[in-house]
Amino acid sequence: MTAIRLRLLAAALAASLSAAPAFAQNRCAVTDPTGTPLNIRETPNGEIIGRVSNGAGIRVINTSSDERGRAWALISPRGRNHVVGWVYREFVSCY
Repeated sequence: MTAIRLRLLAAALAASLSAAPAFAQNRCAVTDPTGTPLNIRETPNGEIIGRVSNGAGIRVINTSSDERGRAWALISPRGRNHVVGWVYREFVSCY
């Protein structure tokens, strides 16, 4: 398992083991107003490791902020249980 996947798995596990109520939002979609694919990152505002298409259904597992206070969301594809990475939360809509 790569170091990136191990870190993402650790982040997802830490989120699921927290004492706080479950945060996951299951019905979300990428809603980037530019219409372009949204970058997926290893950490909030970290290295780009992939992209997700605008309009794609996703699940928000957890949220965090970067050093500038911007919100980020840890995501997985809707209907699947594997964690993909972090996306800029401003371009995700949940309903």
